[in-house]
Amino acid sequence: MPQDIPLDSMSVSEKLQLMEEVWTSLCENTGDVQSPDWHEEVLTERRRRLESGETKVSSWDEAKARLSKLGQ
Repeated sequence: MPQDIPLDSMSVSEKLQLMEEVWTSLCENTGDVQSPDWHEEVLTERRRRLESGETKVSSWDEAKARLSKLGQ
């Protein structure tokens, strides 16, 4: 059911609140959400690279530090 949402006249705060409400609704009703087939292929490849040693795992602090450098 399409909804007319006046995005152009909404403040950033109102838009964020709307997004939060949509996200909450999605989280409460996940029964009909299906992951696409390619998700499994990507996860399988990542697991293979991790197990073979091609990929290394970073701590959350290390990952946040790298991401923060990207934003500079």
